Amino acid sequence: MKHLTVKEKSAESFAKMKDTFHYKSASASPKMQKVIINIGTGTYSKKNKDFNNLILDRLSKITGQKGALRGAKKSIAAFKIRQGDPVGVVVTMRGKRMYAFLEKLFNVALPRTKDFRGISRKSVDDIGNMTFGIKEHTIFPETADEDIKDVFGLAMTLTSTAKSKKEGLAFFELIGMPFKKE
Repeated sequence: MKHLTVKEKSAESFAKMKDTFHYKSASASPKMQKVIINIGTGTYSKKNKDFNNLILDRLSKITGQKGALRGAKKSIAAFKIRQGDPVGVVVTMRGKRMYAFLEKLFNVALPRTKDFRGISRKSVDDIGNMTFGIKEHTIFPETADEDIKDVFGLAMTLTSTAKSKKEGLAFFELIGMPFKKE
C-alpha cells in the first residue's frame, strides 16, 4: 500500500467528506491555507542579546524559511518593555514548504514527543483552524543534536478553509493529524 503525503490526503478529502457535509464541488471542501509558528522570546532576549539570533537560526533549520522578528505593540513599564522591542519570532509557511513541514510534523516530530498520546480535539476552534503548543523544539530532527541548554517551546496554528469545528476536525483527521483517542 502506497503511503500518501499530506498534500495527497488533502486533495482526497473532498471524496471522503462530500456525503457528510454535502459539498457540490471540490473547491467547497476544506484545504490547508497556511501554517504559522510563533515563538515568544519575551524579556529573556533583553538579558541575552544573541537569543533572538539563536531562535531565528534554529527556526530556519526547522522550517526551511527565515523567521521575522516581531516587536512589542506598546510599551509596558511593569515588564520593562518599550514599543518596538523584539518580543517574538514568527514564520508563516504556504505551498510546498507548508506540506513538507506538515509531513515532517505528523510523521517524525510529534511521535518523538515524550509520552505523546495525541493532540487534543479541543485545539480546533469554531472556525476550523487548529492551534497547539510544543514544549520543546528538540523533537524536530534538525535540532536534536544541538546544545540542549537553550530549549524553547513554540506555538503552531494550522489554518484551513473549514467553516466549522466539526468540518475542521474531520479534515485534520483525514490529512493525518494524530488526535487523542477518546
